[in-house]
Amino acid sequence: MAAAHSLSRGKRDVDMTEGSIPRHIINFAFPLLIGNIFQQLYNTVDTWVVGNYVSNEAFSAVGTVGPIINTLIGFFMGLSSGAGVVISQYYGAKRPEKVHDAVHTAIVMTLVLGIVFTAVGILMIPAMLNLMKTPAEVMPESSAYLTIYFAGILGLMLYNMGAGILRAVGDSKRPFYFLVVSAVLNTVLDLVFVLQFNMGVRGVAYATIIAQGVSAVLILITLMRSESCIRLTLWHLKISWEMLGKIVRIGIPAAIQMAVTAFSNIFVQSYINYFGADCMSGWTAYSKIDQLILLPVQSIALASTTFVGQNLGINRVERAKRGVRTALCLGTGATILIMIPVMLFAPQLVTFFNGKAEVVAYGTLLLRWISPFYVLACFNQIYAGALRGAGNSRAPMVIMLCSFVLFRQCYLYIMANFISNEIIPIAMGYPAGWLVCSVATGLYFRNVELSSTRIVENAEAAEAAEEAEEEQPGGAL
Repeated sequence: MAAAHSLSRGKRDVDMTEGSIPRHIINFAFPLLIGNIFQQLYNTVDTWVVGNYVSNEAFSAVGTVGPIINTLIGFFMGLSSGAGVVISQYYGAKRPEKVHDAVHTAIVMTLVLGIVFTAVGILMIPAMLNLMKTPAEVMPESSAYLTIYFAGILGLMLYNMGAGILRAVGDSKRPFYFLVVSAVLNTVLDLVFVLQFNMGVRGVAYATIIAQGVSAVLILITLMRSESCIRLTLWHLKISWEMLGKIVRIGIPAAIQMAVTAFSNIFVQSYINYFGADCMSGWTAYSKIDQLILLPVQSIALASTTFVGQNLGINRVERAKRGVRTALCLGTGATILIMIPVMLFAPQLVTFFNGKAEVVAYGTLLLRWISPFYVLACFNQIYAGALRGAGNSRAPMVIMLCSFVLFRQCYLYIMANFISNEIIPIAMGYPAGWLVCSVATGLYFRNVELSSTRIVENAEAAEAAEEAEEEQPGGAL
């Protein structure tokens, strides 16, 4: 047991149960933000290269397949968030042996799901493209890109699970470093495959999966060389059914929410595709910028998940609540700061992706109408992150599914068929969903006991329980 405790904290691990709350959240969120920016560069660089050096159809193909990719990836990311919550709470509770079991269970789960998602992803491509009402001229390029992407999806999954493990113990810097390496590699390979070898959409797809594979190798080597309780040992790889149960209990609601929300965006994309290839390209450019605008608050929300998880692991409820309030202030402020220049320089930002006049007009229109409402997303992101850190992922799932899927789809159907089938009224379905979700999540958060779903006991309680067990007749058995 002493050996296990000696590995409980590594040099780069961060204990968020002590010290300045704003400093912990900022120090955690900043490298995560920069890392997420580089992660966005995967598909952003792909779209930029094909938009400038291939064709408008290729640009639309690469840019509009996001909902299909995110349906599977969203499910996995939700499930992996369950692993992060379990690890962060056991880490905060100073239970290194439990952290060890959770880490190895999470990696085995990822390997199995990687095989399944590769097969499912490739098989569902034709049906999903048809469901999105993809124009015939875009279909071949979209299908080629998705087939190659799903063939290499295991690299992305291993990176994200490994990065989640590191972040659960407060280390958000090394995942960032590895993303920088892979993003630079992706950019170089994009240019080589497209400009040098004329591989078109297939070239950017191969560049993406190679870069993702490199990031996965780097993260696995880091875990295998770790000096803390998250150290990955190949011959220890096995499923702990206890840990798998806890990961699934927390992760499945988030997985369903993310996957169903992403799947519903396939229908949203079908409304956009109705307006033709130029509108699709304008929406693609808007979507890339949209993802960047939301990155600060998403990074702070992930910081709040780890902060709440570690502090509830040691039963510091009030400190966890103060962390949520701090995260909300930081996320709102950062979003306001970034959305102002986006509105001012919208045409230039869209032109970066595609200089066609009609595309720039559509993209600028979308950015200037939707950008003022990004502040609404801060509340649902931060509160949902905090609830997941507490082990409560069911409530955010229900609220987000009702807001982002049920309400939004009803809004789009009514708007398109009975009120105004124009691009801006259709696009405003996004801010409307954010508003409904933020109000509902805020009301729920204010009326729930944050510690009610703690999933671990602290070290002292655990030791007392073990001693009591040993005192019972037959306890040694």
